[in-house]
Amino acid sequence: MKTLTKELQESITPAMALKLLEEGNRRFVNNLKANRNLLQQANETSDGQHPFAVVLSCIDSRTSAELIFDQGLGDIFSVRIAGNIVNEDILGSMEFACKLAGSKIIVVLGHSKCGAVKGACDHAEMGNLTALLAKIRPAVDDELETKDNRTSKNAVFVENVAAINVKRTVQAIMERSTILEHMIKSGEIGIIGGMHDISTGLVTYYADTTFIA
Repeated sequence: MKTLTKELQESITPAMALKLLEEGNRRFVNNLKANRNLLQQANETSDGQHPFAVVLSCIDSRTSAELIFDQGLGDIFSVRIAGNIVNEDILGSMEFACKLAGSKIIVVLGHSKCGAVKGACDHAEMGNLTALLAKIRPAVDDELETKDNRTSKNAVFVENVAAINVKRTVQAIMERSTILEHMIKSGEIGIIGGMHDISTGLVTYYADTTFIA
């Protein structure tokens, strides 16, 4: 696989960027990792990087974006935080990635059986984690299908909340960053939300979070 150059990055559209991620995830699911010389890529990106995507995912050890999308050094900006939430610092990082560094797509990626989501479902409180889980709580409140057993012991409830949390994060990015909102509306970049199944490795996307020209 070639190391991304500025010229290659500029030739990629948001739709092409999503396709590259889909193809990479397909390789991962089928255990067909692309042939890369990572040391060579390290050398070739030492003077500059031109990633084509930004992936906001959870810190969960099973959700490394580089692995589940089968990408190499210099291919994606990886932003990781428990519960794949967004805050001012993450928004600033995304603005840098897209406006200054040229990335073409933002992916908000949740995952199945998310511990942070479970913690929010159970109203867990512990040190600084309390404030983080409070950012997921609106997704818990927005889940209206489940009437009984609204705790982490209810697997369906947890997955419903995780999906809502992804969709809320996509919306928050567009609402809280005028820079990214303008780039999305003008077709310069795309944004999409999805879910990673930690059992199969498969990433699926939500049609109602897809803003790709």
